[in-house]
Amino acid sequence: MEQKDYKKDFPLFSNCRVTYLDNAATAQRPVSVLEAERKFYENYNANPLRGLYPLSVEATREHEDAREAVCGLLGAGSAREIIFTRNTTESLNLVAYSYGLSNLKQGDEILVSVMEHHSNLLPWQMVAKKTGASLRFMECEMDGSLDLSKVEKLITDKTRLVAVTQLSNVLGREYPICQIAEMAHRKNAVVVVDGAQSAPHVPVDVAALGADFFAFSGHKLYGPMGIGVLYGKQELLEEMPPFLTGGEMIESVTRQDAVYAELPHKFEAGTVNAAGAAGLKAAISYLQGVGFETIRQREQQLTEYTMDRMKEMPGIHILGSENAAEHHGIITFLVDQVHPHDVSEILASDGIAVRAGHHCAQPLLNHLGYRSTTRVSFAFYNTREDADCFWNEPANNNHIPNGIPK
Repeated sequence: MEQKDYKKDFPLFSNCRVTYLDNAATAQRPVSVLEAERKFYENYNANPLRGLYPLSVEATREHEDAREAVCGLLGAGSAREIIFTRNTTESLNLVAYSYGLSNLKQGDEILVSVMEHHSNLLPWQMVAKKTGASLRFMECEMDGSLDLSKVEKLITDKTRLVAVTQLSNVLGREYPICQIAEMAHRKNAVVVVDGAQSAPHVPVDVAALGADFFAFSGHKLYGPMGIGVLYGKQELLEEMPPFLTGGEMIESVTRQDAVYAELPHKFEAGTVNAAGAAGLKAAISYLQGVGFETIRQREQQLTEYTMDRMKEMPGIHILGSENAAEHHGIITFLVDQVHPHDVSEILASDGIAVRAGHHCAQPLLNHLGYRSTTRVSFAFYNTREDADCFWNEPANNNHIPNGIPK
C-alpha cells in the first residue's frame, strides 16, 4: 500500500482524536476545501447572478466555474445539465416532483431496487401514490448481486422510470448501470441513478452509464455539506417545470404569470450556495489529484485486510460479497448475541467512529433478514493502523473482539 499520509491534508485528524470509519455517511474535508470556502467569503462575497458590479460578477464566476468542474467530473455534455441542490435527497426529489408527477400516470410502472437508500425510494412512493403508477422492485440475491435476467423481465412496456443506486451504501456493491439503462431505454423508460456512494469511489461518466439523471452530494465527496448536484439530460430538463419558484429562476414576472429562466437557473430558486460550490470545486480538484486508481487500491487493500481478520473471528458475519473488491471500502457486519448499537458504543468508547442501524435502507435489511447492522466504511486517507484498532488490545479492554460478551 502506498505510504503517503493523506491525513495530513485533513485538519480534523490533527484537532480530534478519532479513528474515523464512517465515511459512507460523510467524508472529512481537506484543507483546500476549507480554504476555498473561506476564500469565497473573504474575497468574493456578493450575491451571484444578481449584480452588475465587479464583486457580484466575481461571485458569479466562482459559482459557474464550480458548475464547469462538476460537468467535467461527470462527463456531462454541457454545464446547462448541472443543477446545484442541497444534497442527493433534494436532487432525487426534484426529479420525482418535476419529472415524475408531470410524466407518470395510472397504469405506468416505476421500477426501483430493494437496495435503495430511502432517498431514492420515498420520492417514488410519493409519485406512485399521487399518479396511480405502480411501484415494482428489483430484488438482489443474498450476496447483494443482481440477476440481470430477472431485471430484464421486470422492465416491461409499462415501465416509465427506473431508479437505482450505482453503489449500495450497505453492501458497497456496484451495480451494472450500463446494462440496466440499456434495457430501460429499449422500453423508452428514463433512468435515475443515485450516485451518492459511487461518486467518491469510482470514476463516473454519465453518458457511458446511460443515466438520464444522476445525483450526488458534496459532503460525501470530501466537499462541504449543503451542496449537492443533479445531472439531467438537457432535453428532459427543458420540458420539466421548476421544482421551487421565487427569485433568480425567472426571466420576467407579471401579476398573473412568469417566464422561467433558461437552464440551469430554472431549477435554482433563491440565493445559491456559492461558497459551497467553490468548496465542491476544490474537493473535485483534490480528488482528481489523488486519482481514482489510488483511491481504489487503498480502499480495497484496507477492506481485504479487515475482512480477512473478521473472517478469523468466530461470531462475526459480513453482509454481501466474499470478494473485498466488491465492497468499495464498505463492510457491514453482525456480531453474534451483541446488538449493533452496542457494538458501535463499545467502539466509540475507544474513539472509533462506525455506524449502527438500518443505514436508511430498511427494505434491503428486511430483504436480507436483518433489522440492524454495524457498518465500517473506509476512505483513501484511512490507514492500516485505523483497521488495526479493531484488534489491538485497548487500555480499557472495551474493544472488539476482546470486550464483547459471548
